[in-house]
Order: sequence, then structure tokens, then C-alpha cells
Amino acid sequence: MSQFGTEFCDTFAIARYEDGQWRPAAIEPLAPLPMHPASHVLHYASTCFEGFKAYRWADGSARIFRLYDHVARMQKSAKSLRLPVPETDLLANMVIDLVRAHVDAIPAPPSSLYLRPTLIGTLPNIGAAASPSTEATLFVLASPVGDYFAGGVRPLKLLVEDRRSRSTEQLGSTKTGGNYAAALGPTLDAKAEFGVDQVLFCPNGDVQETGAANFLLLNDDEVITKPLDTSFLHGMTRASILTLAADQGYTVNERTFTVTELLDWVESYEAALSGTAATLTPVGTLVYEGRELPVRDAAAGPNVDRLRKALQAVQYGQADDSHGWLTKV
Repeated sequence: MSQFGTEFCDTFAIARYEDGQWRPAAIEPLAPLPMHPASHVLHYASTCFEGFKAYRWADGSARIFRLYDHVARMQKSAKSLRLPVPETDLLANMVIDLVRAHVDAIPAPPSSLYLRPTLIGTLPNIGAAASPSTEATLFVLASPVGDYFAGGVRPLKLLVEDRRSRSTEQLGSTKTGGNYAAALGPTLDAKAEFGVDQVLFCPNGDVQETGAANFLLLNDDEVITKPLDTSFLHGMTRASILTLAADQGYTVNERTFTVTELLDWVESYEAALSGTAATLTPVGTLVYEGRELPVRDAAAGPNVDRLRKALQAVQYGQADDSHGWLTKV
């Protein structure tokens, strides 16, 4: 299978917002979007997106994971960017119709169909820096993806960045491309200089997240992670892991913690990144002030493995969906 996110189904779902209303959605052949060079998105970054997956079960049917939660998060992102907000049924049905059209293209677990709804402002006005886009295009891409852990789970190495932020305080919880652009340069620089996989952004010593994933600490009894606020993304995988952890008897401790506390705790706690692509990925090493610090024994820990498998069991239809996370297609 091709590199993650580079292979696409041959149709996509699309709808347009014009004259104050959403037009009916359609499934169309995948093709470049016609766009005016003055489109708002190209100049003022009026864009947001989501990323989640559909899984093909053993009986040949498909399930979309946390569809309506992702729709709600995208509506929140659109509102924060002052973009036209897609109606719940419009966006949900666009996703469902697209998945239904490509059920046969969904590879068997642990592979899946990655879904990328995207909303862009298309108003042709280069003088609208302080005005919202009153025209928009909403589309959904479908991409068959393989197992993120092909070749086995590898503990990651993170640079602890205790000065710079990943995003701005008002847009940190918005899933917009600008946040990823802001993290790209520092991440590439850190990879080149320190040989790390990601940067853990901890502005003013406040442990937050990496460029594309939430951060958690775990032991046999407890899961610790930063409480939700507007400075970082409210990950759906994070929320799912915390719910399953509570189901399994872990104490879930959503609290602010500092780099100093983090460095003390990694001697006895496991660390992990949570996200749609990798589910729950172990962290084996932190790099801070030029020193490499192992997380426990620098190997993948049993609690990360346990909770990742618990989530995957729900997604793959091997465990009951007791929280109503799955939408059948």
C-alpha cells in the first residue's frame, strides 16, 4: 500500500455554500477544484478539516468511528474561523454516502479508510483580511491506508520545547492548517539537529502536545494528561483512550503539569502520543537541554499496549461498542 495519505478513492463528496445557503451535496469523480486565485483561503487561511477512519468488519460491512463527534468538532472549528458552518446532517451524510460508495475499497484491519472532510473559504476578495468568507466549499476525501505500525511499534523520541507554542491560544483547539504550518519548521529543525520524531511543545514549561498528537502519561493505576482548554487540540483518540481507561479501572487525572514534573515522572511512568493515525504510540526517549532521557526503560510499556488494543478491538468489531462510537454503513 502507498505511503499514508497519498492514495485516494476515485470519487469524493462535495457541497458549496453560496448566496447564504448550502447547496445539495453530491458524489463526484475526484478532480482538481476550480478556484479563483483571490479565494479567501489562499490569502487568509480560512480552512479547517477533520481526520478519522472507517473500518471494514469481518461480515463485509463498514463502521465509521466517532463520526458525529468529528462533525461537531468541525462545526466548532468552522465557527471559530467565521466560516459557514456545515449542518450536521449535510456533513454526516456526505461522509456516509462516500464510505458506502467505497466499502469494497476498505482494506481489512488493521488497515482502514481514512476520511478527510475539509472546509475552505472561497470568496474572491484579497481585501478581506478582516472579513469572513461568505462563500465556501466543503468536500470529503477517502484514502485507503495501511497499518501505521507496519514492522512493529517503535517507541518515539521527542524534543521537549519549553519556550515556543505549537499554536496560538485562541486557535489551538481549532483543527486548521495554520497550526500544522506553525509546528512544521520547529519539528523539521528538531529532527535535523537532535534526531527526534516529534517536538513536545511546552510553552513556559506547561506540557501541552506535539505538532499532531496529544500527550499522555500512564502507569498501572493512572493516566495523566493536560485538561482541555483552547491552547491545544481536543483529540478524539485522546477522549476515547481516557474513556476506555476509566472503564478498565484507571484513575484519569486531567491536570496541568510542568516540564519539571514530567522529567521526574518519566522514570516510573510510560508516555504516549494519541492520534487518529497511530492510535496510541509509545514514547521511549525525551531530549531536553541536550540530554537524552529514557522514559522508564525506553521500551514500549504494557499500559500503552493494553489501551491501544482496547480501542482497536472496538474499532475492529472485536469488542462491544458500549459508548455508541460507531456508525454502521
